[in-house]
Amino acid sequence: MLSPERQTDRLAARNRRDGPESVRGFRWTFLALRSLARRCWPHGPRLRLAHRLTGLTAMLLAAAAAVAIEPDPYTHRDMDVADSLDVLDSKVNVALDRVAASWDGGEDEWAFVTAVYRRLGSFHWVDPLERWAMDAPEVAKLPTTRRDAVFAKVPLIRAQMARIGLAPTINVNGVYIGTDKIGHFISQGRKFYRRVQRHGSEERAARLTALWEGLIWGRLMSGIYSNADLVANYEGYRFFRGLFHGEVVADKGPVFRWQSGRPVRQRTFTWADHVNPLWDEMLNPASYFAALVPYLQRRMTRLCDDFARRPERYRIEQFDALSERYRLLGMRDNEVLRPTPYLSTHCPGVGEPGQHAASRGVALGTRTKPG
Repeated sequence: MLSPERQTDRLAARNRRDGPESVRGFRWTFLALRSLARRCWPHGPRLRLAHRLTGLTAMLLAAAAAVAIEPDPYTHRDMDVADSLDVLDSKVNVALDRVAASWDGGEDEWAFVTAVYRRLGSFHWVDPLERWAMDAPEVAKLPTTRRDAVFAKVPLIRAQMARIGLAPTINVNGVYIGTDKIGHFISQGRKFYRRVQRHGSEERAARLTALWEGLIWGRLMSGIYSNADLVANYEGYRFFRGLFHGEVVADKGPVFRWQSGRPVRQRTFTWADHVNPLWDEMLNPASYFAALVPYLQRRMTRLCDDFARRPERYRIEQFDALSERYRLLGMRDNEVLRPTPYLSTHCPGVGEPGQHAASRGVALGTRTKPG
C-alpha cells in the first residue's frame, strides 16, 4: 500500500497530466488566442494588454464547458459522520515537514509558501489534498448521491454555464463542510495572500476575491455565490501568512521561524484553528441565482423528517460574532434558504421559526432594525 505522501504525489501528478476538461480547454484556448495576439501586435504595450485580455477570454470560454463542484449541505443532515480532523491535520503537517526538510531556498517566505501550495494544491480545478479527501476511505462522508441531492434535476440552463457536480460532505472539527472548501483554503487562500501583498490591505484583497467569486468561480459558472467559499479563502490566507508570522492564527506564534536560512518548526498545524460553522453552506447559505431557488426550496421540503429528528443540526451558534469577524469579505445574505426558518414554516408540526440568531433575519454583516 502506498504511503499517504506517495498517494498525494500520485494525485498531484495525475492532476497535472490529465486535468479536468475545463482546465485543458482553458490551456489550449489561451495558447491559441495568445498566438493570434502576437501576430496582430508583435511587441509593445498593446501586446501586454492583449495577453491580459487573452487570459480572461480563454477563461470565460473554458468556463462554458466546466463542471462546478458544489456540496449538498442539506441532505442526510440528521446523520452522524466521524470527525476527520486528525487525519486531515496529519496530511498537512506531513506536507509541511517534507517541504521544510528539503528546503534550500534561503529565507524567502513567498517561495516557501509557494512550495507548500505546490505540495497540497495545484493549478487545476481539484487540488491534490481535496481529491485525496474525496477518495480516501479514512475520511468519512455523508452518503449523498447526485440522485438524492438538492441539486438533482436542476436544468443546465438554470445552472448558468456549468453543470453542478457534487462535492462530498465531511466532518471537520464538528463542522459539516464540502471537500471543495479544502481547495478554496489552499489555492484561493494563497491567491488572497498574494493580493494582500500586492495591494497592501486585507480589505482590497477581499473586494477582489469577492469580485472573482461573483464573476468566474461562483455566480457566472454555477449561479452560486458562496459565502462559505469566501470564508475558506480568507482562512487559507491566514494559514499561509501564519507560517512565518505570529498572532495571525488564534493568537498563536508562527508555524516556522528562520534559522540560518532554513525553516524550523515551532508548532503544529490544525484545521481547528480555521474551520468554523460559517464554512457550512447550510448554516451560511450561498446566494443563488434566482432561477435556482424554487428548485432548491422544493427539494428542501423533503428534509422535514430529518429536521424533526435533529433540529440542532440546522442551527448556528455565535452567528453575530462570526459574521462580524468576516464582515470585510462581502458575504451576501440569503434568508430564503436559511434552514430553520424555512423548514419550520414548511414542515407542519415541526416547530416555530425564530429560535436562534440565524433564524431571526440577522443578515451577514448587518444588524436587525430595532422594533
